[in-house]
Amino acid sequence: MKHFDFPTRFRTLYDQAVALYAKGQRDPAALFTAEEAAWLAANGLTAQHLYDYAEDHSNYGEPGPEHALAIELVRRDYFLNVQGGRKLVAVLDESTMPAKTDAVKGIEWLPRIIPKAKAKLRGELPASLMYGCGGDRRFFRAHDILPAEFLALVWRHENNDAAIVDWVVRRSATR
Repeated sequence: MKHFDFPTRFRTLYDQAVALYAKGQRDPAALFTAEEAAWLAANGLTAQHLYDYAEDHSNYGEPGPEHALAIELVRRDYFLNVQGGRKLVAVLDESTMPAKTDAVKGIEWLPRIIPKAKAKLRGELPASLMYGCGGDRRFFRAHDILPAEFLALVWRHENNDAAIVDWVVRRSATR
């Protein structure tokens, strides 16, 4: 694995996924060769991650390659340095997620995005959920938070949701 080339290779695969999605490809598994899929897996990513970015890029013009790269750099770092490059087999049960309208300290979506970010960080998101989806982007925009910044925050306070909430409250107050 070439670590230094990760951003360049990621961008190539991101652009490839966007182009194939634009041509009608709707099967994440068909976006990449076996070698490309192996490279993604070696870096803690899946074809589904790139498919989700391509779908939203094509339909909404965001989150864009810059945000996608920043998010996946945090995920990759966690995967390589905390998980030792080993994929977990656990998957977040979407039915256990807080409702989209749930709030904590008056901030809607926050109770939902915390477990979602933890699942993204650990590689436990089901294919039905995307970290950085439209709802997440509205939350990040409303509170002036970079998606990758929030993911790193969740890593720093992985076992302390109150610290995450307090940080978001402080950030939200400065906007």
